[in-house]
Amino acid sequence: MKALLAAAAALLVAHGSCPALAAEDVAGEFDYYVLALSWSPAWCATEGRGRDEPQCDPERRTAFTVHGLWPQYEDGWPADCATSQRDPSRRDSAAMADVMGSGGLAWYQWQKHGRCSGLSARGYYQAVRDAAAAAEVPALLKMLPRDVNLPASVIEDAFIQANPDMTRDGITVTCNGTRLDEVRICLTRDLQPRDCAPDIRRDCRGALLMEAPG
Repeated sequence: MKALLAAAAALLVAHGSCPALAAEDVAGEFDYYVLALSWSPAWCATEGRGRDEPQCDPERRTAFTVHGLWPQYEDGWPADCATSQRDPSRRDSAAMADVMGSGGLAWYQWQKHGRCSGLSARGYYQAVRDAAAAAEVPALLKMLPRDVNLPASVIEDAFIQANPDMTRDGITVTCNGTRLDEVRICLTRDLQPRDCAPDIRRDCRGALLMEAPG
């Protein structure tokens, strides 16, 4: 019986049918990045204020924050890669709160996505800052005076106008129900604008609610 089981296992391995032996994602092996900008007022309205998160303080009038900088394949994406790089310190993660909203999110993003970049923790956090600094957020969207409903295409147009190197295929808008959720911008490994691969071009349809910051 043992011999039969061993033979069956060997057959599965030979035919690549054993999921336990699937190749793991390798740190540093990817094609491009996605910079995900989260619309903070929507997150605060659904989760953040109930958790008393600092970014939801009305005095801060926080508009977009960085959800993450995600390595991508041309089809799919790596996650939870093994890496020889050391994890960031609590101080390094906490210092990312100004662009990511919280040190906890920065730490989570490092674990799931940053390790796949092949960069050191500090290098990845700096890449997050550099990508965020290079993506100009339209002034009107930063300082909405009141809640508005805007089609995804209008939000994209505003970003493209503020960032002339972006193309319509290089930016996508996601939603949570009828609320704006994120604006996702595709970047080369050198953090230059590029078109997104087809698997992540999933714009929301219809008008999206954008709550005014504050």
